Amino acid sequence: MVAILDYLTSFTFDDLTTIARFGAFALLSLIIILFSLLTIVSRDVVRAAISLIVSLFSVAGLYILLNAQFLGVVQVLVYVGAVGVLILFGVMLTKTESGRGPYVR
Repeated sequence: MVAILDYLTSFTFDDLTTIARFGAFALLSLIIILFSLLTIVSRDVVRAAISLIVSLFSVAGLYILLNAQFLGVVQVLVYVGAVGVLILFGVMLTKTESGRGPYVR
């Protein structure tokens, strides 16, 4: 028991930073995978667009985590800001027949 406590208290700040960065990398990667799959399989176009935006935000966070801050900022400005908003405006401005949802035959 003492050996376990000694091991747990022997971590330095660099070790804890490495563990936290690995945890953040794993979490962002999981978010990217899940929301990318949700983008593909979603039958609602608005949900697909929002999950694409979340996925692109996570990619920007991954860039920032990997010390590529410029790429992270460009990712947010170009892809999330421009492409994501353009997709949402295109979906919202598309006319549908009243009373019918998407994919109704």
